[in-house]
Amino acid sequence: MSELISADLVDLDLSAATKDAAARSLAERMAAAGRVTDLEGFLADVAAREAQMPTGLDGGIGIPHCRSAHVTEPTLAFGRSAAGIDFGAADGPADLVFLIAAPAGGDADHLSILSSLARQLMDEAFTGALRSETEPARAAALIRGEQPEPAPGPTAEPAPSVPSALLAPSSPSAASSPSASSSPSTPFRIVAVTSCPTGIAHTYLAAESLEKAARAAGVELAVETQGSAGFRRLDPRLVAAADGVILAHDVEVRDRERFAGKPVVDVGVKAGINRPAELIAEVREKAAREAAHEGAAAVPARPAAPMDRGADATDGPATRLRKWLMTGVSYMVPFVAAGGLLIALAFAIGGYTVDKAPSVADHFVWTESASWAALLFQIGSTAFGFLVPVLAGFIAYGMADRPGLVPGFVGGAVALTVDAGFLGGLIAGLLAGTVVRAVQRVGVPPVLRGIMPVVLIPLLSSAVVGFLMFLVVGKPVAALQKALTGWLTGLSGANAVILGVLLGLMMAFDLGGPLNKVAYAFAVGGLATPNPGSLKVMAAVMAAGMVPPLAMALATAVRGGLFTPAERENGKAAWVLGASFITEGAIPFAAADPLRVIPSAMAGGAVTGGLSMAFGCTLRAPHGGVFVVPLIGRPLLYLLAVAIGTVVGAALVVLLKRLRARPAAVPAADIPTAR
Repeated sequence: MSELISADLVDLDLSAATKDAAARSLAERMAAAGRVTDLEGFLADVAAREAQMPTGLDGGIGIPHCRSAHVTEPTLAFGRSAAGIDFGAADGPADLVFLIAAPAGGDADHLSILSSLARQLMDEAFTGALRSETEPARAAALIRGEQPEPAPGPTAEPAPSVPSALLAPSSPSAASSPSASSSPSTPFRIVAVTSCPTGIAHTYLAAESLEKAARAAGVELAVETQGSAGFRRLDPRLVAAADGVILAHDVEVRDRERFAGKPVVDVGVKAGINRPAELIAEVREKAAREAAHEGAAAVPARPAAPMDRGADATDGPATRLRKWLMTGVSYMVPFVAAGGLLIALAFAIGGYTVDKAPSVADHFVWTESASWAALLFQIGSTAFGFLVPVLAGFIAYGMADRPGLVPGFVGGAVALTVDAGFLGGLIAGLLAGTVVRAVQRVGVPPVLRGIMPVVLIPLLSSAVVGFLMFLVVGKPVAALQKALTGWLTGLSGANAVILGVLLGLMMAFDLGGPLNKVAYAFAVGGLATPNPGSLKVMAAVMAAGMVPPLAMALATAVRGGLFTPAERENGKAAWVLGASFITEGAIPFAAADPLRVIPSAMAGGAVTGGLSMAFGCTLRAPHGGVFVVPLIGRPLLYLLAVAIGTVVGAALVVLLKRLRARPAAVPAADIPTAR
């Protein structure tokens, strides 16, 4: 197993001014050492990870990192900047930059060493030694946990000692024993779980930070790190004896049910790194508050809902609402895909009278295609019957976790009963989540706490939501749904084209982001109550979503000199991604040159959406791209709309890139990616 870091992966005079430039400089060293096979692909993975959450840490440290298919073996590169580089830390720029590269299937030993490094970054002696080192080889040895050879010269002094823990994999669970500052009585006991999206750095940094703060506060702490090197579950006896729980995570905590009934502080992993003492104080305060209410009407701590965990404190009501709605839509889409494709296939095989066929449970002839078509239609219709309840149930789940599922599904079923449709499901989900959150705040005696999740909350919330949906909001929403259906059915001429243009702009603006998802959710919702207008909307949305990657693929094919080698390679994949209706295939191009790529993609999407509506194309399937063309109404005109939009998008991006390149008078092959 080769060394994790060597002298050629160390730059003690890093001159980069930005975090992207710093990552590129260090990644180039990895590529030169044969550790990275595709520089641009690896940097795209680093940028994608950085977009999830800044990787700057207090104390002048930046740790850009990712898991990537372009990495051959776990590798670390280190750079030291005199001027400092902004990695998003609260206390300012970083002068120590560690680029951590892990292969997509990194082995446990190397990942454990990387995890140990992450913990060592919290040691001031370690970072101080790196700031004073003058030789790359000695800096690499320090990072590997070795005692470097003394620098030549009669006045050379021994290098600062680095703890040997870096040489061995770190334990996934660590507990601090009571410190000298703890009181003679039993100390406060906390169990914690830390995890981050890649499970390499922040997971272990948060654990180390919490452990140091616990020692300073005289608190016993046991941490379970759910990272890439695996995790060893906290001893159930520690969990049972714990006075409080800290969950510092950006991905779902595994086996969260272990901590039911304990005072819990639930935050993002960055909070575990930056303010561990505050978290310990907060969980102690919660525990004291609950202890003071024992035997009285205590207010149970409401667990954070899935879409609230790790949410930014600055998230406003609109942002939270969008997250809740998107939770419901994301769980609904597989039902739409399965049901919609089955229904579309049924119509393709059996014609448009297949919906009048008798139940296949009563009449099915194995040798008749009409029976098979009826079977597909009835299975698809059954799947479609779940759309509104699933939508409502998982909106409520996003707001209130599992207690929201029962009233959410009940409210969604009532919405179907009163013909409130897709809009009724949205409102039922929001009502269910709101009611559950309100019930969870009601004080109950301790003896009733155990039956709250399985009896009282489902009973009360379902009764309230059912009452509201049947007698208060159901009928008005049904009338609104009927009006919307009539409007979509009557769409024609300029109104239809304008709607198609707007949907096309939304699909192409953020390439799979919130606006893209809103447009797609609008189209998919229409499939729950299909009519000519809603089928046109679905066709326009899918056509417009295909255009951005197809336009970039065409542009790289006709004017490859305007793109980097990596972009030209991405262009080959973009043909398939665009044809499959995967709009995200254009993201690598937009990330490299957003000011030229995004407007071009929007222009192509708008043209395609407008043409699809003008041509009257329809679509019953919610996904599939060119692979469901036989299921599209007016397929030749549909493909023509996609082709025209693709040409418009490609022509515009080529024109914009040529305008940028002309003043520089640089050979096309040497033109760098705009950043």
